[in-house]
Amino acid sequence: MRVEIWSDIACPWCYVGKARFEKALAAFPHRDRVEVVHRSFELDPGRAKGDVQPVITMLTKKYGMSEAQARAGEENLGTQAAAEGLDYRTEGRDHGNTFDLHRLLHLAKEHGRQDELIQILYRANFAEERSLFTEGDERLVELAVEAGLDAGTVRAVLADPTAYADEVRADAREAAQLGANGVPFFVLDRTYGVSGAQPAEVFTQALTQAWGDRSPLKIVDDGGAEACGPDSCAVPQT
Repeated sequence: MRVEIWSDIACPWCYVGKARFEKALAAFPHRDRVEVVHRSFELDPGRAKGDVQPVITMLTKKYGMSEAQARAGEENLGTQAAAEGLDYRTEGRDHGNTFDLHRLLHLAKEHGRQDELIQILYRANFAEERSLFTEGDERLVELAVEAGLDAGTVRAVLADPTAYADEVRADAREAAQLGANGVPFFVLDRTYGVSGAQPAEVFTQALTQAWGDRSPLKIVDDGGAEACGPDSCAVPQT
């Protein structure tokens, strides 16, 4: 079974939702037969690469919150994250364009390191004091190397703005086609969708239902075709 997760590194509920999903997956009896793929979804695709703001400022301007409301929201997120065993800085974080992060996640997918990189990027964005957006490409190279990627390859991708750009945009289009207008958005076997950072129990229910509803393979066989099996192989007679 395949689970696809549309998310953005700038999305705190994606950070929390991933932890809740993984808690459910860890207890799922068929977890070894579940493939998890991370898909790209930019919450702020129109933001210029160099446009970096404090999170509180971004929240007040983009969502019309008061500063008090924005700070209260961050405190609530910190509490929710702590309940899942996650570190979360409620003050001093900043917000920027995540397009390069998504491009690197597609690179990581090709090398089988996608889950490692997305977790490292979440940690860097939500738990660490160093900014993910103001230290330049070498900060991203450092984090990608920590995930197991080659530094030279990462630098080459970051230097070429077209590298994996089509893949990121294709993910966004596919999310729209599936009806996802926010993240996190979980799609199980292209049959069930779970929207938001639901409790682990909801993910458990979704995994169980999706697994049980998988259609059995339908065999088309008129009985006359030769085939090889574990004990013998039919040899045509001349």
